[in-house]
Amino acid sequence: MNKTHSYKQLLIISSLIFGLFFGSGNLIFPVHLGQLSGHNWSNAGIGFAISGALFPLLAILAVTVTNSDGLYDLAKPTEKWYAALFLILVHLTIGPFFGTPRTAATAFEMAAKPFLPERFMTIGMFVFSAFFFIFIYFLTIHPNQLVKYVGKYLNTIFLVLLTIIFLLATFYPMGGLNQPAYFSYRSTPLINGILEGYNTVDAVALLALSVTFVRSVRDLGFKNKQIAIVTAKSGLISILFEIAIYFGLILLGVMSLNKLTLSENGGIALSEIFRYYLGNFGAILLGIMVTLGVFTTAMGLVVSFAQDFHKLFPKVSYVFWLRLTTFISFIIANAGLNNIIQWSLPVLMLLYPLSLTLILLSLTTKFFNKNPTIYKVTTFFAAVPAIIDMLENSPSVITQKPVIVNIIDFYHHYIPLASLGLGWVLPTIFAFLFSLSIYHGHRLFILKLQSAKNKQP
Repeated sequence: MNKTHSYKQLLIISSLIFGLFFGSGNLIFPVHLGQLSGHNWSNAGIGFAISGALFPLLAILAVTVTNSDGLYDLAKPTEKWYAALFLILVHLTIGPFFGTPRTAATAFEMAAKPFLPERFMTIGMFVFSAFFFIFIYFLTIHPNQLVKYVGKYLNTIFLVLLTIIFLLATFYPMGGLNQPAYFSYRSTPLINGILEGYNTVDAVALLALSVTFVRSVRDLGFKNKQIAIVTAKSGLISILFEIAIYFGLILLGVMSLNKLTLSENGGIALSEIFRYYLGNFGAILLGIMVTLGVFTTAMGLVVSFAQDFHKLFPKVSYVFWLRLTTFISFIIANAGLNNIIQWSLPVLMLLYPLSLTLILLSLTTKFFNKNPTIYKVTTFFAAVPAIIDMLENSPSVITQKPVIVNIIDFYHHYIPLASLGLGWVLPTIFAFLFSLSIYHGHRLFILKLQSAKNKQP
């Protein structure tokens, strides 16, 4: 007999999903978007919600619709080697090479760096990141406790702190919303909102974190189709709540221009807003908020990394992979936030199109019964422009090579939306629809042929 879910359980799973992927980027990017978009904040906000909330929701649905038990199962219809390679690239990127170290580096930047003398920065980062990942390790060594730690406790504290600043902004607003828009937000706020939402990388992360959601729901006693239903409902609640927070942060950014100047990034803007309302105490509160936000995200990243790699290499224990990812993350975190972001961008430009393509294929698989050819053709036409986008966003030592320059120029000249970083969209859609029509055309031909044979005497 299937277990019936309660509203309380839905809220706990929703809180888990929210806590695992709502990190520092989800806080700072909407605020900066608000400052940049000015009076065009509504269109920019819709664009940001599409890429920063709708795409992650589709990632959750992709996992539940296909009944996959992780990223490898989701990508396996393409090729087993591709599924393994994609899983490794995604987890290394959002895990120990970039994503997980960035959580600790961001927490240090916002919570500790403002209060440390310059000469203590290096040792301060070393000690801070060491304690950060020690706590991460001991809280995730038993992943079945993840719902309790994140869903009930850490996430609740984070949301209470965020509510405080929203209440202050509601009762004591910094000004109106009729502010000037900057740069391309004057003409194309919707497109720029979508592109800004890419920076959250949530669609990629949720594909990787899916195994954590599914297993957490299973640990609550749900089975088979109930797992898909509970996860999908919880994901929808989480995403709707996230959209509300996004628009609150966007409005906060717009109103801040009445008292503050346009900031270099959302982290600076958020810090100035907190200081405006709460003085130095605001800086401390923001540090606590950001640390809690990235801490819950880091927990999800290390757990999903260890679980998926244990599944891919079952002879190596979950605990070993957990120790490996936390140790490497600790080492790379000490390279500094700017270096981490700089080197992660080209890899993300490759992975995001491939992730969205996989989501498209997974959500529509019932129309072609997981036909491998459709997976392969669509993925290929997404991968080629994605590789060019990766090269374009690589360090200058790569982009300045004559052959790379020529490829990028050709790409921008002949492929629609390439100059916006969306050159993969139309080729991917065309390849998907073309291969789908060939698949159904072939099936229809076979059916007619069989019908004709059956009518023969």
